[in-house]
Amino acid sequence: MDTLTRMRAFIDVVEAEGFSAAARKIGRSKALLSKYVRELEDELGALLLNRTTRQFSLTEAGHTYYQRASEIVREVDSLSDAVRESSSDVRGRIKLSAPRTFADAPIGQSLIDFAREHPDIVLDIRLDDRFVDLVEEGFDLAIRISRLENSSLIARRLAPFSIRLCGSPELVARHGMPTRPQDLTRLPCIVDTNGRWMANWPFRGEGEDTISVAVSGPIEVNSPLAARAASVAGLGFAMLPDFIAAPELSSGRLLPVLDDRILQGSGIFAVYPHRRYLPAKVRVFVDFLVQWFKTREPD
Repeated sequence: MDTLTRMRAFIDVVEAEGFSAAARKIGRSKALLSKYVRELEDELGALLLNRTTRQFSLTEAGHTYYQRASEIVREVDSLSDAVRESSSDVRGRIKLSAPRTFADAPIGQSLIDFAREHPDIVLDIRLDDRFVDLVEEGFDLAIRISRLENSSLIARRLAPFSIRLCGSPELVARHGMPTRPQDLTRLPCIVDTNGRWMANWPFRGEGEDTISVAVSGPIEVNSPLAARAASVAGLGFAMLPDFIAAPELSSGRLLPVLDDRILQGSGIFAVYPHRRYLPAKVRVFVDFLVQWFKTREPD
């Protein structure tokens, strides 16, 4: 049995967080995976996993080995993909990180449409609002909705993205329409704790400067959908992603607030690590997303 096969078995067990879960995921027996990992440890002369009857944990050597082995396996897979790239036979698994906001919104349909068009590619989607470490955690790529900061990652812009400040007609009737960002400090606001700014909302100042306004209110929640529902109920003003706010703004259940002071320039990006060989399956996926969003841009 070759080292690469044992290495893959070890990575599968770590990423599935157990032998049984890994066996179910990849369609091999738990006993066979255990045998491969044990043989790998014997080959290395080091214990990689601390096992108990109920759980396991990585040893220090196991953590180091997992990081480097993941990189090696990805490079091997990328090289294989690059060689096959001239063929239309693109297949495999894509491990994707995306924020819950992306999947919950209509644009999450892009993932379903891709899966329908590419049945030989398995989308392993992990929904998480934190910024995952793509290399360390073994992701092929991530969807990020933000202003993209300088990083070591390659980024491809899929679509523009903006924030909308909203309030219900009932809320505006009770408290009045804010005329400047600073008015929000004395008004009830719904804080999305998953948002990048949390309770310090950014706005365009009178000039080119950016100002930050500290807000508070009756509800703090880690979901833009819940924040939208609270705002529709009249509990406070809410800072929402445009695609989350759009249906309620169209229906009149929410009103736009301070549109001329909202910061612009954010976007939806596909980001992936620098690699010598970009896997064909990842390239196909990113190209699909670019085209999917392009066909939905307003004329």
